[in-house]
Amino acid sequence: MAKLTRRDGKALFAAWLGYLMDGFDFVLITLVLTEVAADFGLSTVTAATLVSAAFISRWFGGLALGAIGDRYGRKPAMVLSILLYSVGSLACGLSWGYWSMFAARLLLGLGMAGEYTASATYVIESWPARARNRASALLISGYAVGSIIAGQVYRFVVPAWGWRAMFFLGFVPVVLALWMRRGLRESEDWQRARAVGDTGRRGRTRDFVSVLYRERARRTAGNAAATGVVAVSLFLLFTERAGGFVPVLVGLTVAGFVLFAAQFARERTPMMLALMATVFCAFLYSWPIQALLPTYLKRDLGFDAGAVSDMLFFAGFGNVLGCVLVGFLGDRFGTRRTYVVSLCVSVVFVLPVFALEGGQPVWLGALLFCQQMCAQGISGLLPKLIGGYFPTAERAAGLGFTYNVGSLGGAVAPVLGAALAGGRSLGPSLAWLTFGLTLVVIVLIAVDAPRRLQRLLGRGAAAPEADVTQA
Repeated sequence: MAKLTRRDGKALFAAWLGYLMDGFDFVLITLVLTEVAADFGLSTVTAATLVSAAFISRWFGGLALGAIGDRYGRKPAMVLSILLYSVGSLACGLSWGYWSMFAARLLLGLGMAGEYTASATYVIESWPARARNRASALLISGYAVGSIIAGQVYRFVVPAWGWRAMFFLGFVPVVLALWMRRGLRESEDWQRARAVGDTGRRGRTRDFVSVLYRERARRTAGNAAATGVVAVSLFLLFTERAGGFVPVLVGLTVAGFVLFAAQFARERTPMMLALMATVFCAFLYSWPIQALLPTYLKRDLGFDAGAVSDMLFFAGFGNVLGCVLVGFLGDRFGTRRTYVVSLCVSVVFVLPVFALEGGQPVWLGALLFCQQMCAQGISGLLPKLIGGYFPTAERAAGLGFTYNVGSLGGAVAPVLGAALAGGRSLGPSLAWLTFGLTLVVIVLIAVDAPRRLQRLLGRGAAAPEADVTQA
């Protein structure tokens, strides 16, 4: 059993608070989506793109703030990320229409990407190797607690003061950012890597910004152009302006991400691409429920604000408990084994959740609790799982880019769920999306797709540090 110190606890608590505020800010749009849609005159599909907006900027936030984390330390990246998503939340409350809200959500997404990257890397590296599943899972539980608090605040704030007041509350994390800057020390792994010169093959830190935009003038120009193409493609795709060019834009986006990953990962590119695909599918199974559950409860089941808050409490509490449990189980039985078993149990509850009528709130709450405990709680192991494939000097950049590109599944999920529903009940589309994609993730993690693809198509090992990547 790993011995934990007071410093370990302080490191976790500080990062956990940041992630709690992150969760609070990020889920606000899902709670007030129907109110925003009514005020701005939006359809359900168009309103769902406001959820997606925060995801389409995350890949660049993970790239940039991951680079800051690897080059200057995990703590500065954490502070900057909190400032970004706090300002983004305030801007959401001040928005006057669809486009201003969309821009504010882009800013919030940049901050959330950095918060996940920096906090997860910081905590994992600050805790003993044998307790890192626990550290990863306990950290992610902060997001679920933030969503619970947001749901309870929604019950009282929105009926009295309207949806904008919810976003104004999201500016509070700025105070936390200032406190964190004073009170935290840098992670031990990062300091050790800097001290011994663990800075990659070229004798300096290899982060995405350096690799893509600084090493060679010709490469920099090409990568800058590719970055613009990816950004424009994502914008057109998720603002319903792609027209008949959806396949072309999707192809350009994928090609851009493959190009960026290949320059960073080099001979380990197959591993990185497999990780990105796994995370994409994980978001695609989890975010139909995460993003559209409040809309489903209000629009299809006729729940009022109080009843929605109750259901979100059950779901969020299940998520928190799941994060805590999988952390201990992951340290005891292994990361991948715990992940697969938990997801297998979760699929039992998916279809019953959406089969119940609005007059059965107790059963619905119980099923949501169980489903989220097994399906969403397991996300607590994702930072540990992904981070284990990258060495310390490249971990924040690798984890940040891989996770946040994969998180585009969260951008696709609400739009796809609303589009599949076609104006009818959201229940069937949410149920089958979640059920089918959960099975895909089970297979990808069970067979260790990143390691297998690396052996098949690449050179070198898929995972560099045995203490981080215990199966």
